[in-house]
Amino acid sequence: MNLFRLSWLYFRVGALNELQYRVNFFVQLVQSLVALGVGLAGLALVFSHTTDLAGWSQAELLAVMGVHILMGGLIRMLIQPNMQRLLEDVQEGSLDFALTKPEDSQLIVSVREIRIWQAVDVVTGLTVLGVALALLQGSLGLWQSFGFALALLCGGLMIYCFWLMITTVAFWVVRMDEIINLFEGVYAAGRYPVGIYPEWLRIGLTFLVPVAFAVTVPAEALTNRLTWQTLLGAVGLALALLLITRWFWRFGLRHYSGASA
Repeated sequence: MNLFRLSWLYFRVGALNELQYRVNFFVQLVQSLVALGVGLAGLALVFSHTTDLAGWSQAELLAVMGVHILMGGLIRMLIQPNMQRLLEDVQEGSLDFALTKPEDSQLIVSVREIRIWQAVDVVTGLTVLGVALALLQGSLGLWQSFGFALALLCGGLMIYCFWLMITTVAFWVVRMDEIINLFEGVYAAGRYPVGIYPEWLRIGLTFLVPVAFAVTVPAEALTNRLTWQTLLGAVGLALALLLITRWFWRFGLRHYSGASA
């Protein structure tokens, strides 16, 4: 499939570029450890005053934190770099180079950038998840494993759709440089289950920016809270967003005037 062929090609090119600056690995490692330390300190502070948070135990919230770090690493490794480059291409009029290639334009703009050192966050998130599961002292059954993997995939696809739709708006509104900071601020709320927030914020974190599906729902699968109705809803919403995003991307391209305008 073109998706895997192109992804592997761009991965190799991106890895070679990143390996030229290996000091970035140590910078990313320090950043990840500091962020982990701050997160653990916050968790310890919360549970120094209570034994549970909206029904979630400390070990269960540690699992939520692990998913949050894991998904954040995947976003900053695979999704965010491509959307940043797309914004720059639209602003500079250089998107023409991607559009004239003999491959699907959406596929190209979605896989051509990768930040391999962000894999540090992925490994950190998996480590935190492993510790959380050990503290929960529960066996990870087939349903939990399948539900977690499928929910994580659906959550990642929703975040991708959100990013691409927002970035596509740059065809009309070019100055959208603050979108990255805005997303980072909203995504930070995902380190806790969305159920602890007021209703208006829960709705926003579920349907406007799908942080709930990206973090809370996969964590629910690991803590035996996930229902099949929620999982089917996540699959249906992910598929619907993929179709809407595809339509919106093509609609946006029809309004892109290119570098010659």
